[in-house]
Amino acid sequence: MRLVIERGELLRALGHVTSVVERRTTIPILSNVLLRAKDDKLSFKATDLEREVVEEVSAEVTTAGAVTVPAHILHDIVRKLPDGSEVEIKLDTVKERLTITSGQARFALQTLSAEDFPDVSAGELSHKFDIQAADLKRLIEKTRFAISTEETRYYLNGIYLHTVSRNGSETLRAVATDGHRLARVELPLPAGASGMPGVIVPRKTVQELHRLLEASSDQVHVGVSASKIRFEIGSVTLTSKLIDGTFPDYERVIPQNNDKEMKVANAEFMSAVDRVSTIASERGRAVKLNIGGDKLVLSVNNPDGGSATEEIGVEYSREPLEIGFNARYLLDIASQLEGEHARFMLADPASPTMVRDASDAVALYVLMPMRV
Repeated sequence: MRLVIERGELLRALGHVTSVVERRTTIPILSNVLLRAKDDKLSFKATDLEREVVEEVSAEVTTAGAVTVPAHILHDIVRKLPDGSEVEIKLDTVKERLTITSGQARFALQTLSAEDFPDVSAGELSHKFDIQAADLKRLIEKTRFAISTEETRYYLNGIYLHTVSRNGSETLRAVATDGHRLARVELPLPAGASGMPGVIVPRKTVQELHRLLEASSDQVHVGVSASKIRFEIGSVTLTSKLIDGTFPDYERVIPQNNDKEMKVANAEFMSAVDRVSTIASERGRAVKLNIGGDKLVLSVNNPDGGSATEEIGVEYSREPLEIGFNARYLLDIASQLEGEHARFMLADPASPTMVRDASDAVALYVLMPMRV
């Protein structure tokens, strides 16, 4: 294998694929990236056996071939080379070394056989559809904060992606919950997605996908089966295993009879919560909302740190209500709202509260109260 490639192209591709490579692993080849040169293309593949990222870029290939080398070391080498430089990559099959040359700098890396590199992407995907990168990014951004990190409830450690048919229209819906808060966002069902199985996309895959979508404005090609999901984003392909579990019946925790509505300016509300929660203890983080008339009084009482109150104006016409929430959870949900106003649909101090964006009907958030 022998080729020449521009340093910027090489660095960009390595940045995409090495993010899934574990720095510590008991299987040596999983620390490596697979390089395959053929037909003036250099492809990269990296995996942790749960996720696999593949990218292909242009290169001047003199001799085709394939090899695996330590991913993070190669990435660090290329990162430190001068901008705009040309990089020559050559495999010495006798010494089993890959040499990287740029200007007067020369590096030699140990290699492992390309034949031993695992393939996660194998297998048929029963449903395939296209979705705008911005739409997919929105589904992820507005739900990922609610993914559980509690490993014992592994079936909550991801975003539940599924189709819903209601009133003659079909939607693609993303749901995440950690038992304390729930986020549900949907969009019109893309062509080809009808009948796809409901799947739980793991948290690490969600993070990786979001990172790849940051730099993309293209359409994303999505393939789904009962055990895997694949996203093709420009020249990058991310394949992931799915969480093998059953997502709970989340509809049961969405309240149907919350008849007390509070409408509040979202930016003002967030600032007030942020200020009074400065006093809250790290463990409790509780903030009390006292709603009555056209005002909301937020208060925090920490026996070890003092107390804080702040009053803001709201639209509220029902009987007074006092309810407590985790301040961080409140801020997480409020930060997802894009409109000027937030709508809180409340019932009583012990029941879940619904939060909606006054200007967005398809996003719904549910928050469990705290005793204060």
